Amino acid sequence: MKRLGWTGCVVAAVMLVGCGGSGGNDAGFVGDINEAVAAVEDERGGPQEYFEVTANRQLTNVFVAVEGATAAVPYVYLDGELQAPGPLLEGAAGHTFVAEEISFDPDVVFDSVSEQLPEAEIDAFSIEGGEIGSVRYVVSVRSEQGGALDVTVAADGTVLAVDPI
Repeated sequence: MKRLGWTGCVVAAVMLVGCGGSGGNDAGFVGDINEAVAAVEDERGGPQEYFEVTANRQLTNVFVAVEGATAAVPYVYLDGELQAPGPLLEGAAGHTFVAEEISFDPDVVFDSVSEQLPEAEIDAFSIEGGEIGSVRYVVSVRSEQGGALDVTVAADGTVLAVDPI
């Protein structure tokens, strides 16, 4: 499955924040994912379906699937606070997942990617909907030379695919 095309545009255009990191491969920023999802579910009154949740050193983006997974409502979780939802994104498509499906150890995932790509810097971590309610974990990395890759990993850190971005 290819990442949702509108996600990058929304992050850049609607949220006006890039995914650049401040250095190092510390997995600490991934800790906001569960808090962001819990805040969205509290705001929306219960469990939701998601297209994608992406964390970077600045913020966490949460894309809630609505209208039968044909549209998305974007949220930003910033500095421990859920921001007001962004405008409805119509024409969304792709697989979805629920919070119960999120299960990974960020240290294991990041250590695995760092072992495979020791010179790359981790910029972002995404959880995306996969087939039949499953999830995909994608680590976005960048080299000192400017190349960028999306590394799809299993929850145990096994590298499943590497795609240039």
